[in-house]
Amino acid sequence: MSKHELELVELTNMCMIQDLSTNRVLVQIRDKNDWDGISFPGGHVELGESVVQSVIREVQEETGLIVDNLKPCGLKDWYDFKKQKRYIVFFYKTSTYSGKIIPSSHEGQNKWMTIEEIVNSNLIASDFLEMLNIFTGEDNHTEFYYEDNQDPDEKKRWLKRFY
Repeated sequence: MSKHELELVELTNMCMIQDLSTNRVLVQIRDKNDWDGISFPGGHVELGESVVQSVIREVQEETGLIVDNLKPCGLKDWYDFKKQKRYIVFFYKTSTYSGKIIPSSHEGQNKWMTIEEIVNSNLIASDFLEMLNIFTGEDNHTEFYYEDNQDPDEKKRWLKRFY
């Protein structure tokens, strides 16, 4: 691939919804085989859909809540040389929402938790603590990048970088 050639990209999103009155955030306790544990709601950007529209749609589908006043707070991305595909997860947060939360969806159980409860949980999804730091601005990073060093040993293949 040349330096400026188009590449295949999969766009996704994730949203941290804050309840400022209780100092809690809405999490999903995922029970899917692809990525189990505590995470924030989100999903894929559909063809022709804006990223913000995709966040609003995914949050409503998975939680029953309608979010507004979304603030971008970072992203996670990587290029998978084996699949020849880039993956980008846009991170948003908001404390503006309406509607009634549904107890669960196809993604798992919805639950309000404090950041401390999340950090101390044994149910955290892979890499979620690193992503949580970007959502909260804890370490002043806005990008969580996996560098694929193309090592054939899967355990040594991905290197974490923060920017």
